[in-house]
Formats: sequence, C-alpha cells, structure tokens
Amino acid sequence: MATVVGAFLIILICIGVPLEHLATEGSDPQRVGAWIATVLGTAHGFLYMIFIVTAVVLSRTCRWSIGFTLLIIIAGTIPFVSFFGERKATRAARSDLARRAAEDSRV
Repeated sequence: MATVVGAFLIILICIGVPLEHLATEGSDPQRVGAWIATVLGTAHGFLYMIFIVTAVVLSRTCRWSIGFTLLIIIAGTIPFVSFFGERKATRAARSDLARRAAEDSRV
C-alpha cells in the first residue's frame, strides 16, 4: 500500500501540481495538470485511508508501539519517505512473524 500511495503522491506533487500552476491560463498543460491533480489527488486520498487502516491492522497484529505505527502512517504523507517506511515496516513484520513461528515451534 505504501508503494502505491507514495507513487501517486510523487506523481501528484512532482507532475500534476506544477503543470496545473505553472501553465498559462487555459493551456493544454494546465488542463492535464488539473486532471492529474483532481484524479490522482482523489485516488491518493482514498488509498491513503486504506493505507492507514492497513497500517493499524498490521500494527495490532505485530504488536508495534504507537510511536512506530504513527511513524509509518506519517511516512505515507511525505513524498519518497513512504518507500522507506514500507521497507522498515516490512522488516519489522517479517521479524515479528519469524519470532512467533519460532515460539510456536518450541511449544
């Protein structure tokens, strides 16, 4: 989820918004920028809500601290940082699952 949310945010911030604001009034780049900003902005908003729910469910499953969970959620709001946040969350989840599997095999 963080990869998709991050990619949409980068396209929105780095392409859509500049095209919308830097193009001359009524020009083609402005219309393309407005379309990118509207469509990707809306899609990013909905996907970010799904991302938050996914992060909270994963944090409850893996028993992450509130601070780490908030860090992962906030990482989805900053372009390029969401990729690092997803990598950190994936490592934490995999190590937690490996630890639980080891504990279950001992029982």
